Amino acid sequence: MKKNIFKKLFIKISKLVGYEIIDQNEFYSPTLEKPLNEKLSNTHKSIILPLGEVKLTKKIKNLSIIFRTNSNVDIWDQNKKRVFEEPKIEYVLRCLFSLTKSIKRLKKENSLIDINLVIVDDNSILENLNKIKNVLDKNYSKYIIINHKKEEHKNKILERANDQTFSNLSSLLKCFEIAKKENTDLIYFVEDDYLHFENSLNDMINTYERVSSQTKKDIIICPCDYPFNYMTNEKTNILIGSNQHWRLVKKILCTFMISKNMLDKYWDNLKKTCEKRHDPFEKYLNEILLNELGISPVNTLSVHLTNVNSSYGLSPFVDIKKLWEENKIV
Repeated sequence: MKKNIFKKLFIKISKLVGYEIIDQNEFYSPTLEKPLNEKLSNTHKSIILPLGEVKLTKKIKNLSIIFRTNSNVDIWDQNKKRVFEEPKIEYVLRCLFSLTKSIKRLKKENSLIDINLVIVDDNSILENLNKIKNVLDKNYSKYIIINHKKEEHKNKILERANDQTFSNLSSLLKCFEIAKKENTDLIYFVEDDYLHFENSLNDMINTYERVSSQTKKDIIICPCDYPFNYMTNEKTNILIGSNQHWRLVKKILCTFMISKNMLDKYWDNLKKTCEKRHDPFEKYLNEILLNELGISPVNTLSVHLTNVNSSYGLSPFVDIKKLWEENKIV
């Protein structure tokens, strides 16, 4: 009887001072009131066995998602076909649908986060634009669509090799300009050929909070485990995120999550990316990673639906066909 009273008192005191107790015999935490095989993290701390807890000092309250689409061009600057060889609008719709599912999952897990979804559309025909609106209206109605006209950047883009390149640079610059005006913690720039797992955004946000709290620095998160990460003998570090492993990266493409503070700090890099076609295209984005931490997931949280042989595309060890079918618009 005295032992039970002492145990309850000890648990109560531990809770008050912020400690967690692990009952290894029962595989249970009496302070968290959860079995150890359930999610142990909460809004104040990230807990992973056996690494202990990380107090979350970088809490995310606002997220802006900027989805950039051109439903007219199959693959920019290439004559190749994408995996599954469907019309471009089919990729746009499935990828957007997968993103809305991931947004809803994030809201379910973190109801306090405010999410702003902006669609930057580059000259889609009316039929395609209506299809995009239909997906949004049915699945996530809190959005705005900006019908971008590339002519507004005719004096800001220095080199126009061809119309497609000019459009691509202009729509990307438009996304950056929108983000510059946003009052938000994080911005997620998303291209229209990234198919997301339902848990993608939740894992990205939770991992951002954990890793940035550990490092006491803002970080850049890429949602995709690109094949090119494994095609050189480049050294990396492996980190523990909220639910899986992540690796440090020194190269990203144009789909990434960045803090508003870091966007302001490296505004010149973002702007230079859009001034002309560089080699590589992301030259000035990659320059940011010379000074800042960038991470990508292992295994992937999204799939870049390019050509099957592209080193920028299909992530390894993923049932891509299954993910594709799960996001079919019916």
